[in-house]
Amino acid sequence: MSNWAYSTAGFDREVYRIDGVESVVYAIGPEDAPAVVYFHGGGTFHGFEWMREFADDFRMISPIHPGFGESGDGDIASMDDYVTHYEMLFAALGLENFHLIGASMGGHMAARYAGEHADEIESLILVSPAGLKSDKVAIPDWSKIAPADMRAMFVESLDWLEPFWPAEPDAQWLALRQREGAMAMQIREDLDAVDAKTRAALAGFDRPTLLLWGSADQVVPQEFIPVWQDVLPKAGVALIPGGAHLLLDENAASRKAAKDFLLAN
Repeated sequence: MSNWAYSTAGFDREVYRIDGVESVVYAIGPEDAPAVVYFHGGGTFHGFEWMREFADDFRMISPIHPGFGESGDGDIASMDDYVTHYEMLFAALGLENFHLIGASMGGHMAARYAGEHADEIESLILVSPAGLKSDKVAIPDWSKIAPADMRAMFVESLDWLEPFWPAEPDAQWLALRQREGAMAMQIREDLDAVDAKTRAALAGFDRPTLLLWGSADQVVPQEFIPVWQDVLPKAGVALIPGGAHLLLDENAASRKAAKDFLLAN
């Protein structure tokens, strides 16, 4: 991925064919260390370099969802299809027990997977996850936000973001976002149905769980925290002052909170 702003140096790259779909998986850290799987959100442009800080203690594994980044397109029409895809991919990886982290859309995916496969999960970290509805707050309607205004909604610092999401992106970057945005739209379901499925999946879930949020998140605002606590009443909460939506990528305090939680569980 030398064409992108992030580096994959030091990561192992493997390609698996899962139900006919080329699925790219990056990993870093000792192969005999506890496994931590990360489900990325609705864009891959910012990479996963934050994982380097965890690689002394864990085998960090970042699969690229079908329809995103370097992975191929698949017959994916819903979050259920992604859960099925990862059932097959984890079998191919030989993963039986692992820690699971998911951010944003990937947080919704992680919640659904963990709820349906609790016996595989050592612990769960949900980073400003989608997947539940609130009567008090909502995820932005992107159709009503000017493209020039979107960048600032994701980060604390536009200077930090510039290499990954340029103010004037080139055609290759725009094509990536168009493809990934279309995939995110393709799996959208009725919000009431999404909420019901997520709640049902997590009913009785008892594995150690951390809700990790930035206090300045404008994409999935912190007002969603009580909704998730209602579903996961035993979950811990780490609210990072000033943190934005690309939390693990940009904010060192969030990475410390996540790593401390994993080491304790």
